[in-house]
Amino acid sequence: MLKGINLEIYEGEFIAVMGENGAGKTTLIKHFNGLLKPTFGRVLVDGIDTRKASVASLAKFVGLVFQNPDHQLFCETVWDEVAFSLKNFNYSEEIIKARVRKILEILDLTKYSDSSPFTLSGGERKRVALASVLVWDPKYIVLDEPTIGQDYRQKDRLRNFILQLVTQGKSVIMVTHDVEFVAECHPRVILLSKGRIVADGSAEEILSNEEFVNECSLELPQISKLMKTLKDLGVNQKIIDVYSAKTYLVKMLKG
Repeated sequence: MLKGINLEIYEGEFIAVMGENGAGKTTLIKHFNGLLKPTFGRVLVDGIDTRKASVASLAKFVGLVFQNPDHQLFCETVWDEVAFSLKNFNYSEEIIKARVRKILEILDLTKYSDSSPFTLSGGERKRVALASVLVWDPKYIVLDEPTIGQDYRQKDRLRNFILQLVTQGKSVIMVTHDVEFVAECHPRVILLSKGRIVADGSAEEILSNEEFVNECSLELPQISKLMKTLKDLGVNQKIIDVYSAKTYLVKMLKG
């Protein structure tokens, strides 16, 4: 159950919603596309009160990818799965083919076009579910644990793609326990505990705060653990800051 949530999400923001199991993360994001309706207060999406709008009408603005891809896959082939929403929205065949080809290539799924999504691995099915939402280009993209089942290469592609979407003005809201992925992406982090927001700030600020991290049953990312170790060893803070900046720069150049 959510309690006293007061939250604004702006155009072009990348947000990671984090917290222990049962904190209310999935409950929160289901309010964004009307799957759940608030019993108190209200949720507005582009000024639309979700209590007065259908899930179908909100789907044009908000695309939600579930944690379990099997909850949203049902077509016989990957191509049909990804094309389904565009057909439902009455796009032309030419646009459908162009968009499906592009998103399959971006998510490394082209070779599975004619395969049944149910013959793929869990990580591959996750990418098919993601493609089936991203293909219709929603303004707000909500991802529930998108890195589960993905290897480092796929996570890196996902990170770059998300950051590209954000530069295009999309708002991306991601529920995740993957502190290393968040540390590399540098989103705004919202920490939930027992249905309440306990912290809201930059990834650097939140994930380096042991009190916040422990309260939400998370772990410090490796870079934060290293910085803490250096500090405990008495290394000068200026040296730690320079090392941290260099480490971040190297990661960005490799990415």
